[in-house]
Amino acid sequence: MSNENASHSAIFFCVRLIPKGKVASYGQIAQLAGLPGRARLVGRVLGMSPTPLPWFRVLRSNGQLAFPEASETARRQSAHLEQEGVAVKKNRVVLKNFGWQPSLDELFLIEAELESLNTG
Repeated sequence: MSNENASHSAIFFCVRLIPKGKVASYGQIAQLAGLPGRARLVGRVLGMSPTPLPWFRVLRSNGQLAFPEASETARRQSAHLEQEGVAVKKNRVVLKNFGWQPSLDELFLIEAELESLNTG
């Protein structure tokens, strides 16, 4: 598997793990996917997914939606989040209330998946 495909697969895997009713930042997903400092890559790759992903659970590091407040995409993202019980106020989510903190089991699962992607 090429590095690009492995990176994309790692990002997709981590985004799929974000539980309903929780959110993660682009930087957090990059870190979990073994791509520290590559938050922008996460944003770019989310738009390329060949299968549906819960893209709407990924936000900026300050809890802000990455889309302008009045945009159709921001309204769609807010609607998805609110449907899962995540409060969105002024285009922002309070991360201390809704931020995803992976469990140790989830971290081990991510580590195993990354190892598989890098050796396969």
